[in-house]
Amino acid sequence: MRLSEPRIDPVSDEDATDEQREILAASGRSPLNVQRTIAQYPELAQARQAFSNHVMRETSLPAREREILILRTGWNCQSEYEFGQHSRFGRGVGLTDEEIRHVTLGADAEGWDDFDATLIRAADELHTDAFITDETWSALTERYTTKQLMDVVFAVGQYHIVSMALNSFGVQFEPTTTDRFPA
Repeated sequence: MRLSEPRIDPVSDEDATDEQREILAASGRSPLNVQRTIAQYPELAQARQAFSNHVMRETSLPAREREILILRTGWNCQSEYEFGQHSRFGRGVGLTDEEIRHVTLGADAEGWDDFDATLIRAADELHTDAFITDETWSALTERYTTKQLMDVVFAVGQYHIVSMALNSFGVQFEPTTTDRFPA
């Protein structure tokens, strides 16, 4: 974690306004610190929810492949909170602990199949140059539809924004979160 304490405190259940309670209840599960922090700005939280729902729930990408993109983006942005949360989500959609650790090694590390390496390369290219090269784009088009190609860019972009917010706001791990960056 870049910061050892929050710069913006997460909304507590006791101090939440009615509007904030509604925002926190929208996920249908116990809200995470990221949601509690963004709830400090209800208008922003509500506006961002539709896009976030698309990227996580309504995307055209297979869940495992979406999580590879998100994990690599969290790693590239050095957002340990993001990487930790999506390590858990990644396991839930079939990623192994070894694959999650492997995400940190990059596209050229041994062990990736060609398409998984292409996903990592796409996340890296978007991170470093805000652009997917022709070679990587061509490899993605061998499997992906136009909607899926667009979802690759928007998933990586969404998690750049989230990672920047997590890092800058100092969002801290929940007490139950055990996933961190691999050693």
